Amino acid sequence: MRIELAHGSGGKLTGELIENLFLKHLNFSELKPLQDASYLETGCSKVAMTTDSYVVKPIIFPGGDIGKLSVCGTINDLSVSGAQPRFISIGLIIEEGFEIETLKSIISSAGETAKGAGVRIVAGDTKVVEKGKCDGIYINTTGIGPIVRELHPSRVEPEDVVIVTGFIGDHGAAISIAREGFEIDFPVISDCAPLNSLLLPLLEIEGLKWMRDPTRGGVATVLYELSKMAGLGVEIYEKELPIREEVRFICDMLGYDPLYLANEGKAVIITSPEGAEKVMETLRSNELGKNASIIGRVSDRFKGVQLITAIGGKRELDLLEDEILPRIC
Repeated sequence: MRIELAHGSGGKLTGELIENLFLKHLNFSELKPLQDASYLETGCSKVAMTTDSYVVKPIIFPGGDIGKLSVCGTINDLSVSGAQPRFISIGLIIEEGFEIETLKSIISSAGETAKGAGVRIVAGDTKVVEKGKCDGIYINTTGIGPIVRELHPSRVEPEDVVIVTGFIGDHGAAISIAREGFEIDFPVISDCAPLNSLLLPLLEIEGLKWMRDPTRGGVATVLYELSKMAGLGVEIYEKELPIREEVRFICDMLGYDPLYLANEGKAVIITSPEGAEKVMETLRSNELGKNASIIGRVSDRFKGVQLITAIGGKRELDLLEDEILPRIC
C-alpha cells in the first residue's frame, strides 16, 4: 500500500491513516482528541497550539494567496478551539528558481494578514530544494494562544442547533476555476479570512458548545466527524444551506457537491437552542458573519449526518472515499 492523494483529503482515507498509523506510533494524550488545536498545560497557564502545512495550487488565487491562507488557517484553527491567537511561526520550503518578487508578495501578504488580525509572526525557517523537487513554495505555520474557553464535542446534546457563519464552498470553487483556467462571466472569490474577530465574542455566550472551520472535506465532513465524536446524529436542511448561485453553477458544471468543498473563512458552530439567537445576533453584527444561517439540529434518533432535501427526502452524508480536489489548502 502506498500514499494516495486521497490520504490528504480529510475524508475516509485520512481518518484511516490517522487512526491506524499516526495515533498508533504517536501515542500522546494531547493528540487523541483530534481537534483543530491541542490544549496544553504550561505550568502557569493553559494554551492551545496548532500546526498546518499549505500546498495550495495555484499559489495565488482570487481572494488570496498561499501566504494569506497559511496565516488565516492557523488563526482560525485556534479561534474555533476557543483560544485567542497570539503568535505564529512560519516555515518555507522554496523551489530553486522561484521568483523573488512572487516570494516578496506572498510574505508581504502573510505579514499584513497577521497584523490586521492582531497576531505576531515570531519565528521562521527557510529551506530551498532543487528545481523540480517542490511545486514553487510550500508553507508550514504553527500557532499558539491562551485558551479563553475549552470547547469539546462531548458537550453537544440532542436538539442543539447547527450554524454556519456564511456562504459555503467559496474557496473550493475559486480554486477550481483558477486551476482549470475556465473563463466565466462572474467572479468567484475565495472566502479566505481570519475569523478571530468574529468568533471570540461567541465565547462569552453560555450556550456555545463546539466550533470547527470546515476546510478540507467541507461542512459535510466536519459534521460527520462531530457525529462520530459526540455519538449523535446531525440533521441539516438543504433549503437552509447558504450557497451562492455562482458556486452552485460551478458545482453543477464540475460535478462537485458544495457540502464537501473547502472553506477558508467560515465556521460551523454548535450551540444550545437557548443560545442560538444570541449567537446569530453576534455573528450578524460582524461583516464576516452577516450571512450566517441555522442549517440543522443535533439528534439522538440516528447516527451520522442526514440531509433533508428541499422536497422532504433524506440523503446520508458519509466521508468521501476519494479526493475531489487535491492541493486545496
